[in-house]
Amino acid sequence: MNIIQQVSTTQKAVAFTFDDGPNPEYTPQLLDIFDEVSGRATFFMMGKQIELYPETALDVHVRKHEIGNHTFSHPFMTQISLEECERELLVTDELITEVTGTKPVVMRPPYLDFNEEVQAITDKMGYPVIGSNNGGTRDWEMPGVDHILEVTRAQVGCGSILLFHDGFGDRSQTIEAVRILAKELTDQGYRLVTVSELLQMSES
Repeated sequence: MNIIQQVSTTQKAVAFTFDDGPNPEYTPQLLDIFDEVSGRATFFMMGKQIELYPETALDVHVRKHEIGNHTFSHPFMTQISLEECERELLVTDELITEVTGTKPVVMRPPYLDFNEEVQAITDKMGYPVIGSNNGGTRDWEMPGVDHILEVTRAQVGCGSILLFHDGFGDRSQTIEAVRILAKELTDQGYRLVTVSELLQMSES
């Protein structure tokens, strides 16, 4: 099975990714953070949330960030029928296209729950499946800004894909940690790019 956790590249570039939005409170704060450092990020959005906040989704697109498919309702994909899997992705694909005028080209399975059967569907739809290499961050549990920073810093390198959340619950710790990381990494000479941009740098 092929979940991309990191991209093999010698270029100093990392991809920040955010799951479960768009969220009208936290997503715009992230956009401002990336504006400040001239960086770009990828937002793996749920169809359900796009229906609720289409203007937030459009704002992400207008401000030159990438939107990826994170299913419609956030199921465990290995626990639903393949027809349902496909529908979860198709409906979200259509919503993203409708709101932004651009088709999503990357996806991330909820809970990173994935198997070969589900991969047959993502392959059919042409999606690379994106994981991350800072999973230990567990930012959704609100473990504290320092924990999020510490775990993420330990994993940062050329081609890192960093996973955070801008949806569900209080995401203020994530926002704070990302504010610090975005500036820190930019100061260290990293470029903050979208997942698609990072995949194009792959040297493997």
